[in-house]
Amino acid sequence: MNPASPAPVVLVTGAARRLGREIALALAASGWRVAVHYRSSKEDAIKTVADCAELAGDAASFCVDLDDEAAVRGLLPQVVQHFGQVDAVINSASTFEHDSAASFSFASLEKHMRSNTGAAIVLAQALHAHVVQRQEQVAVTGQTGRFAVINLLDQKLWNPNPDFFSYTLSKAALEAANTMLAIALAPQVRVVGVAPGLTLTSHLLSDEKFQALHKLSPLGRSSSPADVAATVRFALENASITGTTLLVDGGQHLMKFERDFSLM
Repeated sequence: MNPASPAPVVLVTGAARRLGREIALALAASGWRVAVHYRSSKEDAIKTVADCAELAGDAASFCVDLDDEAAVRGLLPQVVQHFGQVDAVINSASTFEHDSAASFSFASLEKHMRSNTGAAIVLAQALHAHVVQRQEQVAVTGQTGRFAVINLLDQKLWNPNPDFFSYTLSKAALEAANTMLAIALAPQVRVVGVAPGLTLTSHLLSDEKFQALHKLSPLGRSSSPADVAATVRFALENASITGTTLLVDGGQHLMKFERDFSLM
């Protein structure tokens, strides 16, 4: 990148807390200006913005409900208005609510598909339109591969079990969209999936149970937040990667699990 050009801007959805926050901080530490998306965790978002700004000099928060298509379509323009540009989108936010084949409903599927799949596709669509507009306005050379969408997926797509049925379907649809979007948005925008294994604990797991499950992999450990964030950064920086998914799980996708980790 030209030293005189402004630092690149990345929109990270779900960046107020947990894995999204770790990704935002890692990218800020690498010189990215960060747009911190959140839905309801305002205080956490304020903290993430402050921490990112300390690392990169500029960050801002944006509150949007990813279930609302009109709101999602307005998100990238808001980021552009604040920063002047957007160079990448990390779709990290995710609805993760339990259902099964027995309890499945249209409502549950629609809720997961709207936030986990539809929002990610709309943001990819919006980034592509923004990049095309920028390239029409300014003669840009040597920029092939610079712009990217990174979609956070899940190792369970390669190691399926029937728990969290609608969530899994929404991630499977997003994984399929990776391939189609990589073709449709080329050459302006790359599209890459990153699929972690068990990375963070939750209210469904005790610390002891989490530690035990985290070790269930061929490598003896699953992914850490730092592992996932480093993979996202790698996918952003490697201009040759598109239309594929990087599994970051210590090999957990190679093992058969009959239940979701949270229910084992």
